[in-house]
Amino acid sequence: MMTGASFNSGALSSPGALFGAPQGIALNAPSGPLSPQKMVAAKVAAKNFEAFFVTSMLESMYAGVKPDAMFGGGPGEEMYRSLLNQEYGKSIAARGSMGIAQNILSEMISLQEKH
Repeated sequence: MMTGASFNSGALSSPGALFGAPQGIALNAPSGPLSPQKMVAAKVAAKNFEAFFVTSMLESMYAGVKPDAMFGGGPGEEMYRSLLNQEYGKSIAARGSMGIAQNILSEMISLQEKH
């Protein structure tokens, strides 16, 4: 559960918001292999999901951490911590070190080719 400032879900409203995919590509096409544009859109959607998931995980991790009285605190710390967690989430997803995006992409491709 995320507390404080939440992940900017508006940034994920378009497929290429975080990782630069072409705009306006719908994934629910007829069955068969995916076109190159749809493959790019699927990869971006999978990366965006991983970034959102990692950010949510970091928000939960830091939910119980109180600001340090000596070097931290203040009214803006929670907001800036959330922004930092978003950037960490994007960075981790871009690196692909967790492998979530690859699993999501594989599932998206198999579902698209079946339907």
